Amino acid sequence: ISMLPTGPQIFYGRDTELADLLKLFDQGTPRIAILGAGGMGKTSLARTLLHHPNITAIYQQDRYFVACDFTTTKMELAAAIGAHLGLKPEEDLSRPVRQYLSSRPGSVLILDNLETVWEPSVSRQEVEEFLSLLTDITSLALLITMRGAERPSKVQWTRPFLPPLQPLAQDAARRMFLDIADNYHLMREVDQVLSLTDNIPLVISLLAHLVDAEGCSAILSRWQAEKTSIVSDGHDRKSNLQISIELSLSSPRFASMPHSQALLSLLCILPDGLSDVELKESKFPFPDVLGCKAALLRTALAYSDNHKRLRVLVPIREYMQNLLPPTDQMITPLFKHFHGL
Repeated sequence: ISMLPTGPQIFYGRDTELADLLKLFDQGTPRIAILGAGGMGKTSLARTLLHHPNITAIYQQDRYFVACDFTTTKMELAAAIGAHLGLKPEEDLSRPVRQYLSSRPGSVLILDNLETVWEPSVSRQEVEEFLSLLTDITSLALLITMRGAERPSKVQWTRPFLPPLQPLAQDAARRMFLDIADNYHLMREVDQVLSLTDNIPLVISLLAHLVDAEGCSAILSRWQAEKTSIVSDGHDRKSNLQISIELSLSSPRFASMPHSQALLSLLCILPDGLSDVELKESKFPFPDVLGCKAALLRTALAYSDNHKRLRVLVPIREYMQNLLPPTDQMITPLFKHFHGL
């Protein structure tokens, strides 16, 4: 218990997802993946669940939260879990971890940011096999958080699947912002600041702390000049927006399609995004447009809106426009397509 992180002090807009998670636990010992783009609040949701009275009543001392940020192999993952279980270090703790968890009457294990060790193709198979072996433990509830929109294979994830987390509703975003920045600001200016965040919890938090120190007007002015660098002074994914975005851009899933970055940069100058028809008819100078679209969706760098248009959230758009804008070679086919309509 001493190694458990505390529950988040500011937590809004995830009541539905939390209720859905608790329902899955009503089925027994679930296997759950919390997915979504970077900064969407996956870790906060997992930590809130871990401290929910229903979960603490069932699992008591057998609740484990393992950050996977610095694990790169299955053996390192097993070592990280073993450390939380209090196991004696050895070269490969995979078997001792399974033996220990099998000996417990009931336990819940959260593997946070599992994509770090799962993403690389060299480690993916052995990580998935290890997860599969963990899920053979009938008394173990397993929950992972991963950026992106796909679950590791070789695990029978409990249904119904939890959909990837989406941005907060406007009311929840306001409440989160005002909890951090206080409530003396003009609501018109608060909403202007929130429009820069697209209601992504990480960005709301970072900007709200700046507003608390400098005020809304100053931050709105700074954003015009500095864009996403204004919230990129921290040293990790939880305190630096650019690091969070760059982690997704460096994903092997993203890099597997060589032209994904080109398509992303193009989408970032189109606030309304593109439909599949427009993607096909724009005659971009590469053949794998739909494959690139799939890569963007899998990594949650883009999303499909209610009208089936491929779009990008504001903070990612601002980052790409500022640092990785589209080339003329990319823009020209699109211009010709729309000009010819």
